[in-house]
Amino acid sequence: MHLTHKILPFHQLNVDELYQLLRLRSEVFVVEQHCVFLDQDDKDQQCYHLLLYADDQLAAYSRLVPADLSYAEPAIGRVVTSPAFRGSGLGRKLMELSIQGCEELFGPQTIRIGAQTYALPFYTSLGFVEDGDRYDEDGIEHIEMVRKPG
Repeated sequence: MHLTHKILPFHQLNVDELYQLLRLRSEVFVVEQHCVFLDQDDKDQQCYHLLLYADDQLAAYSRLVPADLSYAEPAIGRVVTSPAFRGSGLGRKLMELSIQGCEELFGPQTIRIGAQTYALPFYTSLGFVEDGDRYDEDGIEHIEMVRKPG
């Protein structure tokens, strides 16, 4: 499996890339997880988009969010791996690239995520720690987590 990735601001995404990332987000967040929510939240235009390809197919995606848009800190959101690539280690690769991308784009600082609680061990293994109380988002239990620089 040959992996490539790119990180682009919204205005540099071409229509095919935009379609692919929105389709993947819809496939998992709306259809698979049975969440009826408006995914297009008017934040995409101000974010960077990490597209991870396996053999030229979009396999995973995340949104790199600047500080003061979702949280006071930069954030990683809309973390998703295509069902076709689950169990291949691409989720970890995606998050490692996302952390690196945030550090390059926004400088070394705390990164915040809103994690689905079932994935706590995964995010903890990447250096994130719980920060706050659990909450319900679209019927799925979440908790905010932070990762300090360094």
